Amino acid sequence: MTIRDAIHQVKPDGAYLSTSSALERADALRRVRDGLKRDWQCISQANRNDVEQAKESGLSPALLHRLVFDEGKLQDVCRSLDDLVSLPDPVGKVLEKRELDEGLVLSRVSVPLGVIGMVFESRPDALVQIAGLCLKSGNSVILKGGIEALQTNKALTASIKKSLEDTEIGSGWILLLEKREDVGVMLKSEGDIDLIIPRGSNAFVRYVMENTHIPVLGHSSGICHLYIDDPCDVDMAVRLAVDAKTNAPSTCNSIETILVDRSVASSVLPSLAAALRAKGVVIHGDQEVCSMDASCVPFKEGDWDKEYLALEVNIHVVSGIGEAIAHINLHGSHHTDAIVTSNPEHGRLFQRQVDSADVFVNASTRFADGYRYGLGAEVGISTSKIHARGPVGLSGLMTSKWLLDGSGQVVAAYMGPHAKPFTHKELV
Repeated sequence: MTIRDAIHQVKPDGAYLSTSSALERADALRRVRDGLKRDWQCISQANRNDVEQAKESGLSPALLHRLVFDEGKLQDVCRSLDDLVSLPDPVGKVLEKRELDEGLVLSRVSVPLGVIGMVFESRPDALVQIAGLCLKSGNSVILKGGIEALQTNKALTASIKKSLEDTEIGSGWILLLEKREDVGVMLKSEGDIDLIIPRGSNAFVRYVMENTHIPVLGHSSGICHLYIDDPCDVDMAVRLAVDAKTNAPSTCNSIETILVDRSVASSVLPSLAAALRAKGVVIHGDQEVCSMDASCVPFKEGDWDKEYLALEVNIHVVSGIGEAIAHINLHGSHHTDAIVTSNPEHGRLFQRQVDSADVFVNASTRFADGYRYGLGAEVGISTSKIHARGPVGLSGLMTSKWLLDGSGQVVAAYMGPHAKPFTHKELV
């Protein structure tokens, strides 16, 4: 069977999943969890093989860290599957319901999108999280992970399929693509794939968006900001900045630029710079920052638009919250931005005017995450304003359809000079 044929077969093979009951899908999630534990030795060996090959090929330490799938990661993904089981069923939820007339009731209910095409980075735990979210939401999924994690991804997919092969849901709803050229086939599979979610570099996401007619959901970059306002708690500002930059610098919700209000710059910058450097962070500063701290790397054109994904950060002094908001809306990627402030009105103003998917007050940008939001992990983070925005969990994998229950009504009765009036009575 060709890759094109295999992709074409996913939708009919996953048809039962889309109409399965909440109990069936909960049982399937538990089976997947138990199967991962059952097959742990095989999965672990496959991951060791991937890691060894990646080391030989010179993969960076940061990417090697993401590639490792150890017992701690196994526990994490099993816990995330348990969390999914406990979440409310997203399928068949009544979103709107109204009486159009007596005996004529209209409802809008949630339904699965269909087949999700996922292209994601070399993180094997992401495969389990994505598969779990799709299973819970009744969606089939076609997966293409990073080539560095191929052996681990094959072992994980084999385990999932084995766990469900004797159930009504079956295993045809999940397909793993193994070759880079398979992505091109996926992008041309309109009609067989309903939504593509790419995770990776800015260039790769843009490539996907420009080379398919299938709807694409995601973000091309994560240029996130932290604005330190006047007034603020300086200790809190330093603590949040350090967490948002150094907790996981290679993730899309880590900050790339810190904006500091000029009124508090002299009191904030010394302790901020010291705390960041203690964590190994290289600071790129504007002229004003460099005049206060000679160890900073002078700002150069383009730094404000750079996604470092490493222990590097920009610091820029601004004149008030208005300039900070304008800078974020101009140079940010509409992903996640935060303010540190002791002024509640400034916090509300920041949340109203910053045009991003996630806007926080006195909290680290690292909270922009489906698991931390209680969404049951995430398939990615979207900066789109259409459909899902922010961390995409179960609700972002759903669409809706209208259901009309009548008792013989015809449209002609509601037209003309003697038209019968609609009641339009809201029922939920």
